[in-house]
Amino acid sequence: MRKLFIALALTSFVASPAFADNKAIAVDEMAGYLEFVDYGGATIFPEQIPAEEYKKMMVIDARDKAQFDKSHIPGAVNIEWRQVLAQKDKIPKNKPVLIYCNTGSLSAQAGFALRVAGYENLRILQGGYEEWKTKGGMDAYKKAVNKQPKH
Repeated sequence: MRKLFIALALTSFVASPAFADNKAIAVDEMAGYLEFVDYGGATIFPEQIPAEEYKKMMVIDARDKAQFDKSHIPGAVNIEWRQVLAQKDKIPKNKPVLIYCNTGSLSAQAGFALRVAGYENLRILQGGYEEWKTKGGMDAYKKAVNKQPKH
């Protein structure tokens, strides 16, 4: 028992500096990101996306599988928000990526993680799936354009 205690104590002394270094690197990465990003810089409203644009981007539904199976944006793939880094090999860096959840909160966290991991090609759907449906879904852009006053 004493040998086990000594081994654990030595391991904690050796591992602590490495953990501290990794934590410092992560904090530096986040600080750099926060200096770079601006308000609204990574968000997009449903009415800003023409229907044909959805085909040109990867759309990620960051909700759980049960919610995705119930209903989702056509063409979306399901990668739960907590899994985006574990599944980042499935996410392209060479085409636009749109990520959403129900309201935009969890997808914002997933988007933040991906931005820190080097993804600069992604947007968070402002208001999430619920606002997308409320604004007209795939027709949100067309509805918004038709509401504009004619001069």
